Parts: sequence; structure tokens; C-alpha cells
Amino acid sequence: MKLHIVPARTGMTWVKLGVRAFWRQPMALAALFFMTMAAMSLATLIPLVGPAIALALLPSATLAMMVAAAEATQGRFPTPAVLLVAFRTGQQRLRDMLVLGALYAVGFLAVMGLSALIDGGQFAKVYLGGAPLTKEMAEDAAFQSAMWTAMLLYLPLSLLFWHAPGLVHWHGVPPVKALFFSIVACLRNFGAFMVYGVGWLGVFLLGGVVVTLAAALLAAMGLSGAASGGVMVGAAMMLAAMFFTSVVFTFRDCFEPPHHPSDEATHEAPPPPPSDPAAGSH
Repeated sequence: MKLHIVPARTGMTWVKLGVRAFWRQPMALAALFFMTMAAMSLATLIPLVGPAIALALLPSATLAMMVAAAEATQGRFPTPAVLLVAFRTGQQRLRDMLVLGALYAVGFLAVMGLSALIDGGQFAKVYLGGAPLTKEMAEDAAFQSAMWTAMLLYLPLSLLFWHAPGLVHWHGVPPVKALFFSIVACLRNFGAFMVYGVGWLGVFLLGGVVVTLAAALLAAMGLSGAASGGVMVGAAMMLAAMFFTSVVFTFRDCFEPPHHPSDEATHEAPPPPPSDPAAGSH
């Protein structure tokens, strides 16, 4: 397995490919993303361990969207079966994905725990959905410090797990090594990921402007606020699905294509070949 070093401009290519792949199968990819979020929401209802289980499902949900995007890119229709892709590729891969999920849950809860040392856990309760956000709370200096601390700590956690699901699933890399290779790939391609982040920020801002105008138009037509709220929620879900659709392109350009017989046996689409022939390798 080789690490590819790509030019910074590749980050914008990832954004474009993610949007393009989404619009090849918009209903299927949006529905799959909604189902992954619904499954995680249902998991939170389990007493005591629900939130931890929901967090542990995130790497598997990310992998499902990666496989679905690869299917769409190669002209296939991604079915709901991809949601279980992490659990039907052999016992070893299943164990590795479960370990990866457990590590993510522990890491995320550790981030929330460290933020709780600053404000007594108020931000953690709000973020995890256990408490409403009030104006007084948002203006509290301790709450704001906890929020920024959590955001800063979550960045390295995100980089550790960015490529890890794909490395475990397609390359058979053990979970801890996958975390190491993931953050190394992100740091070595820091310029591309910076452009990628800025590109998606622009997409979200543009989407917000369009949604705001649409909501204002609906209000001018005398439609209810529920209609405007539905448009906003639907647009947010669609943009989030587009973002997760683009993740597979960051993975396929950072690592050499995998060659596993299991991909053919399970009829899964591996990541499409790299689109940037100018990318170097290390």
C-alpha cells in the first residue's frame, strides 16, 4: 500500500466529484444517508449505552456512504444493502470495524469529557442532545471555551478516522495501523485537504443562501412556516449527503487502488481509480 501525495488543487476536484457523484443517484444516496442517520438516532434510545453505540456506528456509516458513492460513480445503483457492508465481509473485517467503532466512541467521549472540565458538562449535554441551548448558556464564557476546546480536539480525532474505515475494509489494515496511516495521509496532503475544506465551506454557504431565498419565497406566497422548515431540513440533509459522498474520492487519491478478491465476491465497487495522474507517491 502506497501513500499518494497530491497537489493542493486536488481538494477542489474532490468537492466537484462528490457533487457530481451525488447527482448521479441523488434519491438513492440521500435516502441511504438518511437511513444511516436514522439508525444512529434509534441507537441513542437504548438505555445507558445508546449514545456510545451510536458513536461506534459512525465509521461503519461512513464506509457505507463511501461504497455507495463508488457504486454510483461506476454506474451502479446503490441499494440499502450497502448499509451492512461493514458487517458482511468476513469475521476479521467485522471485528476490525467493531474495534474501530469502539475506538471512535471512546475518542469522542474523551473529547466531550475534556470539554466538561471547563464548563461542568453544559456543552457536552447540549451537543449530545440532552439539554436545550439557551441564550444565557451560549453567552457564557465557560460554555464558549468548552465549545472551542471540543472543536480543536475533534480535528485530530477526525483526521485519525478519516481514511480508517476504507483502509480496514478495502486494504485489510488493522484498526490501530489504519488510524496511523489515516492521519499521516491527511497531514502529508494538508494542502489538498485545506482546499477541500474551503471548497465545501463555499458549497454550504451557497446552499444556505439558496435555502434562505427559497424560504423567503415560500413565506411571501403565504405558505406555513412548516414548509420553510421542511425545505431547510431537506436541504441540510442533501448537502450533508453530498459531503459524505465526496469522502471516497479523498481516499482513492491518497492510497493506491486496492486489489481484493472479496470486492468481486461481494459485488462491491472498490474506489474508482485516481483522477489526477500528476499525483506523486511515497
